[in-house]
Amino acid sequence: MPSSDNSLPSFDKSTQPIQSRAVYKPPIYYQVTIGLLKPLYRLQVWRRSHKRDNYQQEVQQRFGKRYPAPPVSNAKVKPNATANENGNLKESDGKRVIWCHAVSLGETNTVAPLLDALLAKGYQIWLTNTTQTGYARGASRFADDIAQGRLSHSYVPVDSPAVIETFLAHVQPVAALFVETELWANILTKLSEHHIPSVLVNGRLSASSFKSYQKIGAVSASMMKNLSLVIAQDNESAKRFRQLGAHSTQIRVAGSLKWVINTPKLNDDNGAKKAEIVSDGADLDLDLDVADRPIWVAASTHSGEEEIVLSWQQQILSNPLLANTLLIIVPRHPERFDEVAELIEKSGLGMARRSAEDAISANTQVYLADSMGELMRWYALADVALVGGSLVDIGGHNPVEPASVATPVLMGAYTQSCQSVVDKLASVGALYQPNNAFYSAINANGQALQPHCSDSKQSSSDDDDNLLYQQLKYWLSHLTLAKQAGQTGAAMTEQQQAVLHRQLSMIEDVIEQYAKPSFEQDLSQDVN
Repeated sequence: MPSSDNSLPSFDKSTQPIQSRAVYKPPIYYQVTIGLLKPLYRLQVWRRSHKRDNYQQEVQQRFGKRYPAPPVSNAKVKPNATANENGNLKESDGKRVIWCHAVSLGETNTVAPLLDALLAKGYQIWLTNTTQTGYARGASRFADDIAQGRLSHSYVPVDSPAVIETFLAHVQPVAALFVETELWANILTKLSEHHIPSVLVNGRLSASSFKSYQKIGAVSASMMKNLSLVIAQDNESAKRFRQLGAHSTQIRVAGSLKWVINTPKLNDDNGAKKAEIVSDGADLDLDLDVADRPIWVAASTHSGEEEIVLSWQQQILSNPLLANTLLIIVPRHPERFDEVAELIEKSGLGMARRSAEDAISANTQVYLADSMGELMRWYALADVALVGGSLVDIGGHNPVEPASVATPVLMGAYTQSCQSVVDKLASVGALYQPNNAFYSAINANGQALQPHCSDSKQSSSDDDDNLLYQQLKYWLSHLTLAKQAGQTGAAMTEQQQAVLHRQLSMIEDVIEQYAKPSFEQDLSQDVN
């Protein structure tokens, strides 16, 4: 079976409650280092962002000078009545603000369905990001919620005690959520001091990240102990969090939120969003005049990946049966759009650009999708999808996005950021990765064959690229089989939806526990 959550330990919250704990401060050297680095960090922000329109806004928010207004409660959505009767929630006017920190674009996309669910339950959200791409995605993804005052949005404050105090006084959260990996010692200490529960959601700790945290063992231990709850994606991550200092009673294993990245909001009709995306793909099919062409997309690509996929496209086009194949390239970062356009021009392939509103003609061999917010449309349009960040050592972006719209997936060897998801999709034939031990090819009857792995335990990058190219050519030459493989992926994503509700329930349990007077008394005793 794939390395995911099929064998996850079961945690009975009645017998394993989240324990009250003292406040753990990071070592003095960390405090000194943070103080010394503040001016340098400000310089870094200036170098990266001073030419952007929102530079002053970013500086003010990072250093606690000015924030947007806090979110307001939605009178139309009533808080949990049972919790109110039991006095388990701190609530006088219905305001229950949850702070959620998502580093960048990927984390923002991953946590979005969870935030939708929390908003639907009557919570308000304060969302912070670290990167420009993450901030832009948060602003666009939650534009309606921001406009209606249910969600406020800012850059994350620097890890300085004084700045954090200012931030917390302004936001007044009942809980703080941190997505996947990024944690800050002073932030967690201040949350603990104020008896605000901190939860690591969708927690993931790769081998390389684990080694990095081990190098600052005392700092890592303080962070682990100050966390109220760690919701890990898989058993391996849970083990690493324990080794860093988290107690077993702090840890739950719930699976990955990456499986629900494209699910509709809880108050939407079931499947409405997915149907809309697929419909959009069909509309694009007609608008771009590509209905009769095999199409593959290379999505969220990084430097070094476009050259590979362009060479594959040249080989594909040399096959008379695939001479009309169209490649759509969607670079990960907007600042690379022109760079990728130059690469395509140098390849000699006929190019059209989305940003220029170029028409796709019979001579268009590569379509540069240099636009924002349309990735799911390209996935729905394509017959095969290569998910980037996997041919080079980035860690791989989320393969659930194409799988959720029934598009078969190709990924390279570098998938450490989403390996359990990759393995599950491979096990049903929806995703091909060279030398993945769980891969089961789809036969002519639409059934997955027995897993088969190459006899070679190690393969070169060139070997992997060739295997990926051969699978790409196979799927483009056998579109019926490709469609069947994609459908197994869509079915798998449907089966994994419960992870959202598991993580949501765990978060609400923690909030309720911290809101109980007895819990606060225990904390006070621990501190004294």
